[in-house]
Amino acid sequence: MSKKNTKYIFVTGGVTSSLGKGIVSASLGLLLKSRGFNVTIQKLDPYINIDPGTLNPYEHGECYVTEDGAETDLDLGHYERYLDAPTSQNNNVTTGKIYQTVIEKERKGDFLGKTVQVIPHITNEIKRRIKILSKQNYDIIITEIGGTVGDIESLPYIETVRQLKWELGESNSMVIHLTLLPYLASSGELKTKPSQHSVRQLMESGIMADVLVCRTEHKIPKDQRAKLAQFCNVPLENVIECKDMETIYEVPMYLQKQNFDDVILKELDLKSDKDADLKDWKTFVKKFQNPKRTVEIALVGKYVSLQDSYISIAEAFKHAGADLETEVKVRWVYSGDITEENIKDTLKGVSGILVAPGFGDRGIEGKVLTAKYARENKIPMLGICLGMQIMTIEFARNVLGHTKANSMEFDTATPDPVISIMEEQKNVIDKGGTMRLGAWKCALKNGSKLHDIYGSKNISERHRHRYEFNSDYLQEFEKNGFLATGTNPETGLVEALELPDHPFYVGVQYHPEYKSTVATPHPLFRAFIKACETSK
Repeated sequence: MSKKNTKYIFVTGGVTSSLGKGIVSASLGLLLKSRGFNVTIQKLDPYINIDPGTLNPYEHGECYVTEDGAETDLDLGHYERYLDAPTSQNNNVTTGKIYQTVIEKERKGDFLGKTVQVIPHITNEIKRRIKILSKQNYDIIITEIGGTVGDIESLPYIETVRQLKWELGESNSMVIHLTLLPYLASSGELKTKPSQHSVRQLMESGIMADVLVCRTEHKIPKDQRAKLAQFCNVPLENVIECKDMETIYEVPMYLQKQNFDDVILKELDLKSDKDADLKDWKTFVKKFQNPKRTVEIALVGKYVSLQDSYISIAEAFKHAGADLETEVKVRWVYSGDITEENIKDTLKGVSGILVAPGFGDRGIEGKVLTAKYARENKIPMLGICLGMQIMTIEFARNVLGHTKANSMEFDTATPDPVISIMEEQKNVIDKGGTMRLGAWKCALKNGSKLHDIYGSKNISERHRHRYEFNSDYLQEFEKNGFLATGTNPETGLVEALELPDHPFYVGVQYHPEYKSTVATPHPLFRAFIKACETSK
């Protein structure tokens, strides 16, 4: 079988960051996939961190974890949610990774005494990383370049795109440039000049945009569209409007109406006799926008002032909620503000509580109070990762009587370390090295709530944590009714705990939100929302 000729689409941005390159890339991926093409999307991030694993969520939003255990940019979550296909460590590249690889090669003498420079050594490494995915026989690889054209950090990536366009030849690659058309209220018009400047800056780097996607609050008048086409050197039909939508899930349909997928296929000289079938997608959006019921769930966490910190959880609520035709209203609660005096008022009226993942000791006691409140008042509660550990600490303190029980993460001198670090990890200094990352197996107990939810005994879920349930306490927990219903078959580590005599009190060490997509809402979120509806 001959190898496919992989086509490359590069998505760049101009004028301002946060324009939605990730959503446009994911929407395009969905359209092309529905036309019968095998598509993947990768993100090139210009920052020098090796990965976002050690970044403050306030800086960069959520750190997303792939099946193979890579800590990546949150855009990979969008890619998976739209494409309903897993990404890998090869789908996210940072400047830190690029330079680290090149410097390691230089130290080993791989460059035979040559002077190591941005061109060709850094650009060659970027090129290698872009092309690495083509070994998996994709028809089309969409590469999103972080930041904006003109940023110092992005220059090596833009130069690499210039080289690749030249090397790959006619119709084998193309550039989509995402830009902003600001609306000036004083003159009542959209302005094209920032976009013109952005495209000109791209041209100064030796790259011509093939398609222009314009983010805008208003419809683009015909004359403005013609002006953009003329000044930005693109055909009129290649000027695509991307208006602000009520939900990001409407974007694929909006782009499809403008024949975005046809424009792209024409540029890449690809043919498809299959129309983009978005029937299931449209059904999801319709259900999402026309719910029959509403539940309010408190999301208790420490990064709630930047909701992107919990974006996968928020989206998982949308997927499962739409499936159940239920609107999930999220009440964002900062755990650091919760006290015994105000907890009743803070959580008044919610149908359920989710205690969110996180690291560090800030806001922990508020989370412990929340778990106690949910347990005692029979309010459905789902604890994810740190959330499960919080439920463990609360139960140990208030039911088992270990009043000073804690996690080793927050108190190394605790007499009852119900959450502890595994022996073999105690001497690892490298932050990423002590983490349990990526997909791990979990065996569920017959007859448990989780077994019913998943409809299977053996599951696999993604992890991102350093501390574990201390199995020395397992017998005591089970004797008092808090059951370990999920364990790792190889290590015996506890993966899930649940209280049988409670409407829904489940803690999981893994992150179910990472596997929720539009096409396959996660069963655990579905069951949790259902329990919240019943408890109303």
